[in-house]
Amino acid sequence: MKRAWLVIFGPAAVLLIGSVLALLFLPHPVPKNATRGQRLYLTHCAGCHGANGQGSWRAVLFRINPGNLADLGMDQLPDQYLIDLIKNGGATIGKPGMPAFGYHLSDDDIREIIRYVRTLPKR
Repeated sequence: MKRAWLVIFGPAAVLLIGSVLALLFLPHPVPKNATRGQRLYLTHCAGCHGANGQGSWRAVLFRINPGNLADLGMDQLPDQYLIDLIKNGGATIGKPGMPAFGYHLSDDDIREIIRYVRTLPKR
């Protein structure tokens, strides 16, 4: 009797666990017609900030509180501040949750991401 339950629920449990892990750890899908800035944003930023810049459910699961990039206040931040934040991470300016991407992204890539973030729809 115990083997019958194992035969029925064993594969279902494996598929369920695999699906949950895929949702948590696979990168955000990137459309084929995405611009370079959108492609970089979705690859490196959307995991925490979400595709629309307003936060991701993945970040909530890990108790991360990323900034809302679709906030109207983003337009007042200078580009150099955002470049430094993305390049060096947030720990140097009191935002410890923001990782540094200076080793992964070039300055041109960071500028493309900032241009894309400034086009996100505002609330």
